[in-house]
Amino acid sequence: MNELQAILNAFESSQQSGETTYLATVVKTQGSTYRRPGAKMLITNTGRMVGTISAGCLENDVFEHTRQRMSDGNPIVVTYNNTASEDILWGFGLGCNGIIQVLIERLDKQNKLNLIEFMQECLDNKHLGIVATVFSVEGATDIKIGSRLLLYPNGDIISNIKDKNLTQSLIADAQQAFIHQKSKAKNYQLPFGSVEVFIEVIQLPTPLVLFGAGYDAVPVAQFAQALGWQVTVVDCRANEATIPRFSMAYDVILTRREILYKQVLIDSQTIAVVMTHNYLDDLEILKMLLPSPARYIGILGPKQRTERLLQDLHTQGMVYTSEQLERLYAPVGIDIGADTPEEIAIAVIAEIQAVKTSHNGGFLRKNNQPIHFYETI
Repeated sequence: MNELQAILNAFESSQQSGETTYLATVVKTQGSTYRRPGAKMLITNTGRMVGTISAGCLENDVFEHTRQRMSDGNPIVVTYNNTASEDILWGFGLGCNGIIQVLIERLDKQNKLNLIEFMQECLDNKHLGIVATVFSVEGATDIKIGSRLLLYPNGDIISNIKDKNLTQSLIADAQQAFIHQKSKAKNYQLPFGSVEVFIEVIQLPTPLVLFGAGYDAVPVAQFAQALGWQVTVVDCRANEATIPRFSMAYDVILTRREILYKQVLIDSQTIAVVMTHNYLDDLEILKMLLPSPARYIGILGPKQRTERLLQDLHTQGMVYTSEQLERLYAPVGIDIGADTPEEIAIAVIAEIQAVKTSHNGGFLRKNNQPIHFYETI
C-alpha cells in the first residue's frame, strides 16, 4: 500500500471512530529537505499519525499546532527554517539546511470541495488529478489560505476561488501540470496583492507488471509492494501455486504465451520486468512489449541473450525503432555486485526508481547537483 492510500484508509477509520482529523502537506521547500513538496501526513486529535513530512523531526510539532492553533478550523501554514542558528532548531532536529513550509488543514467530509474524496477517486479510477491550493496570501484580497481548485482529466473543474482571472490562470497551469506530471509552487500577482499556490499532481501507484513467477521474482514483488507500487504477476505456466506465492501482489494472471496479449494491459505508465527464464516465453513477451507504450522494459539475463531475442524477432519480420529500444533495459538492474535473489531484486528496483525520476543511479557523493529538483515559479 502506498502512502496516499494509507492516509485515505486512515481517514475513513478516523471518521468511523469519531476522531477529528487534520492533513499536513509540504507545499514549498528551499535548500536541502528530507521530503519534497506533496509529502503528506494525516493527524488525528488523539495523536495518531499516518504518513510523514520529514525524517521524524517535524511530526510532533505539527500535532501541537493542530491542538493549539486550529480551534477555529481555519487552515494554517507553518514554516520551519533550518538556516537559523543550530541552538534554535536543535529541538526540531531537522538535520537539513533548508526551509520547509507545511499547510495544515482540518478535514471535513461534508465539504463540497472534498480533497480526500478527490484523491480517493483518482486512485479508484486510476487517473491523475490536479489540486491547486493557496498557501500564502499578501495584500488586500478576499482569497483565503486553503482555497483550492480541482481539475479532472476530462476537464471538469471544482473550485471555491472566486477571482476569475486567478481561476483562469490556475486552470492553464493545472492543465500544463497534467501534461508534464510535475508539481510546482507558483506566485500569482493580483491587483492589490499576490498569492502563492501549490499545484500538485496526484500521482497513481507505479504499475509494475512482473512476467515470471519463479522464486527469484518474489523479492522483486515484495520490494515493489513495500514501495506502494501496484504489482501484477504474470505466469505463462498457468501454475495455480503462483497465486499463494504472490499473495502480496495486486493481481496474479495465469496464462499461456499464445494468449498473453489478450490478458495483460500495458499503458504508458507501465513498468515491465521480464524474468521467466523461458526463452520462448520471453520472445512472445518482448514481441508484445516493444510496440507497447510501456515506459520501462527490463529483461533478466545476459546481454547476448536479449540480443538474440531481438534478432529472432527481426527474423520474424518485426521492425523496432530506436525509441522503443531506448526503453529496453537489459540486463535489468544497476551494477551493485548483486548475486542472491534479494540483492538482484534491490538492483532491479533501484534502476526502475532511477528511470522513473530521471536520475542516473550513480553515487550521491559524486553528484554536485541537488538531489531533488523542485520547480518554483
